[in-house]
Amino acid sequence: MSSVDNIIGREKEITLLNSYASSNQAEFIAVYGRRRVGKTFLINNVFSNQLVFSMTGIIGGDKREQINSFIDAMDIYGSPLSQAPSDWYAAFRELRHLLLKKMVDGKRSVIFIDELPCFDTHLSDFINALGHFWNSWASLQPNLMLVVCGSATSWMMKNIINSHGGLHDRITHEIHLKEFTLRETESYLKANGFDWDRLMVAQVYMIMGGIPYYLSLLNKQESLAQNIDRLFFSNSGEMRREFGRLYKTLFAIPDPYISIVEFLFKTRQGKSRDDIAKAIGKNANGRLSQMLQNLIDCDIIRFYRMKNKKISTRGGLYQLTDLYSIFYLTFVKDGTSEEQFWSKSQNTPQLSSWLGLSFERLCHKHIAEIKRALHIDTIKTEYYSWRYQGDDRKQKSQIDLVIERADKMTNICEIKYSAAPYRLDKDEFDKCQRRYEDFKHSTGAKGGIIPTLITTYPPIRNAYSERFLAQITLDELF
Repeated sequence: MSSVDNIIGREKEITLLNSYASSNQAEFIAVYGRRRVGKTFLINNVFSNQLVFSMTGIIGGDKREQINSFIDAMDIYGSPLSQAPSDWYAAFRELRHLLLKKMVDGKRSVIFIDELPCFDTHLSDFINALGHFWNSWASLQPNLMLVVCGSATSWMMKNIINSHGGLHDRITHEIHLKEFTLRETESYLKANGFDWDRLMVAQVYMIMGGIPYYLSLLNKQESLAQNIDRLFFSNSGEMRREFGRLYKTLFAIPDPYISIVEFLFKTRQGKSRDDIAKAIGKNANGRLSQMLQNLIDCDIIRFYRMKNKKISTRGGLYQLTDLYSIFYLTFVKDGTSEEQFWSKSQNTPQLSSWLGLSFERLCHKHIAEIKRALHIDTIKTEYYSWRYQGDDRKQKSQIDLVIERADKMTNICEIKYSAAPYRLDKDEFDKCQRRYEDFKHSTGAKGGIIPTLITTYPPIRNAYSERFLAQITLDELF
């Protein structure tokens, strides 16, 4: 039925797609997610034996080029056209004729339109034609499944999933394909012959995130540092040019989004919508709200609420979470002429500081795994980092991760990156205790506090480490 043996991870998505394919009704599936996350690979492998037609949009192409893409696809699937369709309505009529020849009673037939947003060129009327094709005929064929994909997530959300036009409420299912987890990243690397330990896997994740295509650029014959130098710091490095491509793919007008990302990059905790509006020179109106939601839908930022007397209970903070963007803005954006920059930066204070902050961000992205390790995965939670500055503006406290729980307990997490087992001394322990007191005083938190330690390796046991009632290591994030 499929070539799922070629797929690393994605168990949930494969199960969902196969269940939709087994239904007894027409299905219209929208799969969306950021550039290079593996949407095309997933669909082509799950439905390898059921595809009856597939076409791919041409990024940046005009209407004529998109029509030519359709013509080529018709030729590949056995129905060459003697002349180009005059418009998309005519194109979908030709597709209907092809499908009537190929469809077999009792067997699922899958149509796959990849990079769907590319087809929606100026005055093309593509979306209306697609809506007419689905509403007037395809939706009445119980064996037919239409799958559409797109990296321009904001376009997919507006024009397909939340459409107010001809495709309003026509999507039967949607799948948001996200980046790999640490566990999936490790599986991918092992399947491709990498014999890297989990600390190295975590480091490459902190640089690239869990984007399958980015991982495919790694060379197993090189060290991790050599790979990063080649991809990010050499003159022809593929990943040093990816930043601009990423945002141009996600958004038709990328510059305002990049401005938001670069502003949020400057803060660890996040910023309010009002702060963002002031920084980029826009009113905090519906347009800005939509831009922020688009960045959330693209897995670039997240929105969260936290306990803080200075933040409205109706408001919250927006935080940059895309690890690739953070690494790029930290080390690559301003440029360096040193092509071995990463190799020569090992064990420097700059790299040590980055590792500590990035491990914290990695933990935030694996909150589900942390909750499982704490045996609280069935409890509703909110999580965030927390910062406090006393009324005299001299007393400062910061907590790496706060997990507020619906059972009135709060896990106050200290996150420590270390290349060896971490040793907690009295001075650091006393600082932790002060942070807990500041947190309770500043937020008015009720209920119980559970001191929690998250480290790369099990900490060296002593009187201070034992005071942490919960302890998690890197292995438990996999």
